[in-house]
Amino acid sequence: MTIRHDMLAAASRAKHLLRESAADVAAFVQQQMNADGGFRGRGEASDLYYTVFGMEIMLALGAPLETEAVAGYLRQFGDGGTLDLVHLACLARCRANLAEAGARLDAVDGALARRLAAFRCEDGGYANVAGARGTAYGCFLALGAYQDLGCDAPDAAGLPACVDSLRRADGSYANEAGIATGSTPATAAAVTILHYLRGRAAGESLRWLAARSRATGGFLATPTAPIPDLLSTATAIHALALTGARLDDIRQPTLEFVDSLWSAEGAFAGNWLDDALDCEYTYYALLALGHLEGS
Repeated sequence: MTIRHDMLAAASRAKHLLRESAADVAAFVQQQMNADGGFRGRGEASDLYYTVFGMEIMLALGAPLETEAVAGYLRQFGDGGTLDLVHLACLARCRANLAEAGARLDAVDGALARRLAAFRCEDGGYANVAGARGTAYGCFLALGAYQDLGCDAPDAAGLPACVDSLRRADGSYANEAGIATGSTPATAAAVTILHYLRGRAAGESLRWLAARSRATGGFLATPTAPIPDLLSTATAIHALALTGARLDDIRQPTLEFVDSLWSAEGAFAGNWLDDALDCEYTYYALLALGHLEGS
C-alpha cells in the first residue's frame, strides 16, 4: 500500500457514518469544480492543491468524477517544470488517481520523478524550497509522490535519517530543524514516513501523539494550542491507525468534535473559529471519520 491508497481507503469508510449526508458532501465538492476541470480553494480560481482533495472526496464517496475534464486541467502543468514541491506532489497524486480511473494521460511520470530530485536536500530529506535541511512535510510529500509515480526515492536511507534529525527529546517531531518543539502534524508525518520505510515508529512518539487528544474531543496542534483543529485531528488519527493503535477511547468525543465542524452546506470547517468551507478540510473530516468508523 501507499500513502495515497491508505488515506483514500480510510476516507472511503466515512460514507457509512455520513449516511444521507454523503450526498450533500458530494454536491458541495462538485460545486467547487470549475469549467477548466480543476477544483477551487478559498478563491474562485482552480488550484492544483485543492484539486487533490476535491478528486479524492469524490472517489472516496463513490460519486461521479469528470476524469477527462480533470485530466485536461492537469495537462497545463506539463512535466511540472514550474511547480514547487507541494504542487509537484499534488500533480503526481492527481495523475495517479486518474490513471487508476482509466483516464488518458500524457507520459510524463519519468520527468516528474526527475523534477522531484531538485528538492532533495543535503541531509537526504526534501523541502519545498531546495536548501540544506529537509522538513517533515517535505519528506512526506516526496515519499508520497515517488510512490504515486511508481518508483523508489533515490537514497531511501536519507529520508528516515532526515526525519530522525527532527525528533525532539519528548518523542515529538518538529517540521524544521530550527524549531525547538514538535507539532502534531509534523509528528504524524514522521510516524507515517517511518511506517512505510521502517515498518515502525518509536513508542514514545506514538504516546506523544495520542496525548494531544482532548477529553472533550479533537487533537491539539501543540501542547499549548488553545483549541483543537481538524488537520491535527485527522493526521494524528491516521498515523495512529497505521501503527495499529486502538481508537476506542477517543472515538465518541472525536466524532462529536468533527460533527461540531459540520455545515449544512455539505462541508466541514477547519476549527471552531474558521467560517470558510473548502475541499481540504472536508477531506480531513472524511479521513478522521473513516478511521473512527472502523475502530
